[in-house]
Amino acid sequence: MGRKYAVLCGDGMADYPLPELQGKTPLQMAKTPHLDGMAQKGLLGLVRTVPPGMPPGSDVANLSIFGYDPGLHFTGRAPLEAAAMGVTLNPEDVAFRCNLVTLGSRNGRETMDDFSAGHISTAEAREIIQKVREILGNDEFHFFPGVSYRHLLVWRNGERVLRARTTPPHDISGKEIAEYLPAGNGQEEILSLMERAKEVLPAFPVNQKRLEAGKKPANAIWLWGQGKAPVLRPMTERFGLRGSVISAVDLTKGIGSYAGLEIIQVPGATGYLDTNYEGKAEYALREIARKDFAYVHLEAPDEAAHNGNLKDKIQAIEDFDRRIVGPILRGLEKMGEFRVLALPDHPTPIVLKTHSPEPVPFVVYSSEDSGNSPRKERFFDEACAQKTGLRVEKGHELMEKFLLGF
Repeated sequence: MGRKYAVLCGDGMADYPLPELQGKTPLQMAKTPHLDGMAQKGLLGLVRTVPPGMPPGSDVANLSIFGYDPGLHFTGRAPLEAAAMGVTLNPEDVAFRCNLVTLGSRNGRETMDDFSAGHISTAEAREIIQKVREILGNDEFHFFPGVSYRHLLVWRNGERVLRARTTPPHDISGKEIAEYLPAGNGQEEILSLMERAKEVLPAFPVNQKRLEAGKKPANAIWLWGQGKAPVLRPMTERFGLRGSVISAVDLTKGIGSYAGLEIIQVPGATGYLDTNYEGKAEYALREIARKDFAYVHLEAPDEAAHNGNLKDKIQAIEDFDRRIVGPILRGLEKMGEFRVLALPDHPTPIVLKTHSPEPVPFVVYSSEDSGNSPRKERFFDEACAQKTGLRVEKGHELMEKFLLGF
């Protein structure tokens, strides 16, 4: 039996020091004995997953972690999600991420009240997107339902709108939307779609029921993250590994699909604090046992940070350590030789409620490290990672170093 590999990604775990934590970060405050144990015996450092000048999105950062240079391969977020949804893009098609959002008003100006429409359920959202498809869909515009608030628009022969400037809605939580609306090439067509949706969505029965229940309505769509299908060389060819991806997020699944990995659906994987942690760990170990590699992604810390919820972010980090990292480490120890990489994809600072581009801590721990004497002063956090002096400036090189050795 060959060596087994696991990549464990806690989305958005990294952060800034916070006054309410006496100058510590959420990672420093959270109880993470398994990640700390890996850091004390393994290889700890910083990795820059977002190349200078590129947007600090999960798309760019996760491409880096999977071993692809975003500067060469990033075409947009939506085409990656299309792959996870089984949506085939023709060479001339442009895919857009289509969020269901809640727009509000402040001083007579529209604001981004909630980028997730109150974390609308997948069943409710599917009903809305189906109605949007009936009203706005045609030979040019094809709407596809996804998970919760995350959906897809495929614009057939849409190259003319490819270079429009669009903004992720989670980057503008609570802000006035006027200066963040789509602009540039194709803006009139994109804005027309968004305006037409805004006229009809409030009257949908699903939204009426949500209002009656005191929930936020999905009263608008927000189009962003557009791009054409990328070309990625599968990891199976690059490294000779068979593997799987376990995530609740279509973006991560889509990158995994392009990378030639099998996408595993875990019942109860929601992308939020209530996700099926134990199921993710169980399925990951099953996949590693029958293959070589598993990429396990947890969205919950990122979602908590986007909402500015410090308590939930710390809980999500602790749940990641206790309910995913710990069980997977214990399972791997029974399989013989193994190597584990754990890291955030990017920081999602609570004070910003969105992503930032700074390097993130990473740790590589292997079966060979188990006999090392622990360095008691070392923990899995931003400050300790910086002190080691180990730094990977080109994030896409980390995967090769992890698989083949530093």
